[in-house]
Amino acid sequence: MITILSKRRGLAALTVSGSIVGVVVAGVTGGTAATAAPALAPTPAASTATPASPSPLGAGPDETFTVRRVVTDRNGASHVRYNRTYRGLAVRGGDVVIHSGADGTYRGASNSQAVPMKLQVKPDVGATDAAAAARARFTGTPASASRPTLLVDVTTGTPRLAWQTVVTGMGPDGQTPSTLHVVSDARSGAVISSFDEVEQVAGTGSGVYSGTVSIDTTPSGSGYQLQDPAHGNGTTCDMNNTTSGSCTVFTDADNTWGTGTTGSRQSAAVDAHFGAAKTFDYYKSTFGRNGIFGDGHGVASRVHYGSSYANAFWDGAKMTYGDGTGNARPLVSLDVAGHEMSHGVTQALAALTYSGEAGGLNEATSDIFGSMVEFYAAAPNEPGNYQIGEKDNVRGDGKPLRYLYNPSLDGSSDSCWSSGTAAKNVHYSSGVANHFFFLLAEGSGTTTYGTSPVCNGAPAVTAIGRGAAAAIWYHALDAYFTSSTRYKDTSAANNDARNYTLRSAADLYGSCSAQYRSVQAAWTAVNVAGEDAGCGASPSPSPTTTTPTVTPTTTTPTTTPTPTPTPTVTPSPATATCRVVATVNAWNTGLTENLTVTNTGSTALNGWSLTFTLPAGQSITSGWNAAYAPTSGKVTATNAAFNGAVAPGASVSVGFQATHTGNAAAPTGFALNGTACSTA
Repeated sequence: MITILSKRRGLAALTVSGSIVGVVVAGVTGGTAATAAPALAPTPAASTATPASPSPLGAGPDETFTVRRVVTDRNGASHVRYNRTYRGLAVRGGDVVIHSGADGTYRGASNSQAVPMKLQVKPDVGATDAAAAARARFTGTPASASRPTLLVDVTTGTPRLAWQTVVTGMGPDGQTPSTLHVVSDARSGAVISSFDEVEQVAGTGSGVYSGTVSIDTTPSGSGYQLQDPAHGNGTTCDMNNTTSGSCTVFTDADNTWGTGTTGSRQSAAVDAHFGAAKTFDYYKSTFGRNGIFGDGHGVASRVHYGSSYANAFWDGAKMTYGDGTGNARPLVSLDVAGHEMSHGVTQALAALTYSGEAGGLNEATSDIFGSMVEFYAAAPNEPGNYQIGEKDNVRGDGKPLRYLYNPSLDGSSDSCWSSGTAAKNVHYSSGVANHFFFLLAEGSGTTTYGTSPVCNGAPAVTAIGRGAAAAIWYHALDAYFTSSTRYKDTSAANNDARNYTLRSAADLYGSCSAQYRSVQAAWTAVNVAGEDAGCGASPSPSPTTTTPTVTPTTTTPTTTPTPTPTPTVTPSPATATCRVVATVNAWNTGLTENLTVTNTGSTALNGWSLTFTLPAGQSITSGWNAAYAPTSGKVTATNAAFNGAVAPGASVSVGFQATHTGNAAAPTGFALNGTACSTA
C-alpha cells in the first residue's frame, strides 16, 4: 500500500494498492510561480493510461510520500515535490517531483530511486559508534555532536540504512564555523558522505568594490542605520574583527556612507548592503521570488569578521564576510554576495546535496546566479564578467577564484565531465555546469568575456543570451532537480541535469526550439551526453551578447493545452502593445536606470526599438542590452535580435548609466516599435 499525504488544501490523500498509477494535481493551490520567461507553450498531454510497473516513483509498499512544495506554471501545468519515508525513516536523496499537465494528466517524474526499496531497519552499528566516527571525521575543533538520526540513504543509487550525525565547531583556521553532516553506513560503519552546512567561497555609499551607489537605510534617532526597509529589513553589522558575540548595526549621522577605501569600516558595509539588496532585487524582478527564502524577509550581513580572515560564508540564515589577508581586501564583492545567498535559494528549491555531482551543481548554481546578480546590478566599478571573486584576491595572486568560460583555468576545476568529476571537491566539480551555462548564454569560441572551448571536438554552441539561459536553469532547479540530481546518473535513468534542463527549455520555449537545441549542444560540448532525441535541421537562435531579464507572472491562461505537438514561438517584427517599468538608482550627479519592457500584445517580437524622452540635464554615458542614440533628449534604444523572440507576456530589461544635474527622474513617453507603452 502506498499513501500520499498532504496538508495542502485541494490535494486529496491518494491511496493506491501496489504502485502509484496517477497523481491528480489540477486542484492544487498555494504553489509558487515558476519562471515566466516566454509564455509556456502547450505540450502534448501525457497518456492517462496506468504507467507500467514499476511505478514512476519506484515505490514499494513501505514507502510514504508527503507533499513538500508545489510549483504551478503559467499554463496551469504543475510540479509537485514530495519527501519520501521508508517504514517511518526519512529517505535521504529520495525526494521526487511529479509533473502533470494543466488538465491533470501525468507528464513524468523527477526521481532518483527507480526501484522499490527492500531493507531491514535494525542497525548493526550503534548510535554511539556512529557519533564517534563523525567526530573523527571533523577537521578542526569540534564543540558538540548531535544524537545520530537513523535514515535510509539512496544518494549513491543503492538504498542503505545509515546514521546521520551533525558535528559543530570551528574549522582548522580557528575562525570558520563548521556544521558538518556525516552520513555513515549503519551496517558497516563506513562513511557514505559528509558535507558542511556552512558554504564558503574559499542613502548613498562608496564601497570598496562597487563604487558610489544608492543604498536603502532607515532613520534611527538623529541619524541613520544600515537596515534596508525596501528589501525585507535586512541589516548590515560590524563584527569588530571577532568571531563571536554581538554584531553592531552600522549607523551614520548624514546618510552618506564609506569612503571607497578600507580606511573607513563603512566602505565594506556599503558593498555588503548593496550586494544583499541587488541579490534580493534580481530574484524578485527576474523570477518573482520574494527574498532568498521566498517570504519577503531580508538577510543579515556581517562584515569585518575575524582577523585576516580571507573567506566569506553562508550559514543557512545570514552572510558573513572576512576582511581578507592582512585585513586589506574584504570579501564583499557583488558576485561573492550573490553566490553565497544563492545557496539559500538552492536549499529552498531543490535542496541539492552538498557532495558529489549534486554538490557541484549546487556550487555551480551559486556561481551562475552570483554572476547574474553582478550583471543585473550594473555597479559602476564592478561590471559583470563571468569570473568569481576577481575583486577579492582570495588567494593573493590577483586572479579570480573561478572562470565560468573556461573553468580549468583555475588549475583544479573540470571544464569537461569525466568519471572522476564526482570525486572532486564541489567547488571544482562545479566547473562542468559553469562551463555549460557560459556556452549556453554566450556561445563557444572567442567571446567578449574570454575564449570558451568545447570538449573532445564537439560542435560549436550558439548563444541564446544569459537571460534565457538563467531562466532555463532556474526553472530546472525549481521544478525538476531533486536533491541527488547529477550530471550523469547511471542508477536512475534521466535523473540528470541534461534531461531536466531540456525539460525546462521545452516548458519555457518549446520542444526543439532554438533554445532547446542550444541546451543539447552545450551539454554535449562539456562531455555530458544524453539519450534525448535529436531535433533535425532548424535555424539556430540569434546570436546575442545581451542579457534580457525575465519578468514573472502568476496569471494562468484560460485556455487549456491540447494534446497536439508543441508549437514554437515564431519571431515577428510586428507592432505590439507594451508596458514599461522604470527603476532609478541615483547618487550625487549620476544614476543607473533599468527599464523592464513587457510585451502585452498577442504577437511575438524579434527586432524592436524603444523610444523615450530623458529629463532635462540627463545624458547617457553607457548602457546594456541595447544601443542608445542620441544620448540625451529623445532617445531610441534598439536591439536587432533579443533572445530569438520576445513572446506575448514576456519581458526584457535594458538599462543605462547617465549623468544628471539634479533631476534624477525616470524618462517619459515610452513607445515600442512606434506604439505608446503604459507605465502602470
